Amino acid sequence: MKLALIAFAVAGATLCSPVFAQSVATASTNSVANTAPADPSTSLSQAGQWVPPYGKPVQGLTRAQVYQDLVHAEKDGQYQYLNQQLYSHG
Repeated sequence: MKLALIAFAVAGATLCSPVFAQSVATASTNSVANTAPADPSTSLSQAGQWVPPYGKPVQGLTRAQVYQDLVHAEKDGQYQYLNQQLYSHG
């Protein structure tokens, strides 16, 4: 019984491991890279990573900017609207 359980666990781990594998795409196989304009910042140094539309880099937000967006959403009613409509579960 234990042998069958161990065999089942090993088989499951073997079959599920490709799900977590990260593919490494090159510029020739990445369809987004082929349609994006030539930009040296999005060259092969980012192979295998998500490329934003049109090859433009996406800037992250600082904590202060995120907090400012939250305060703005609370003041203009977006936060309350989302809580009522989207997250109401009722």
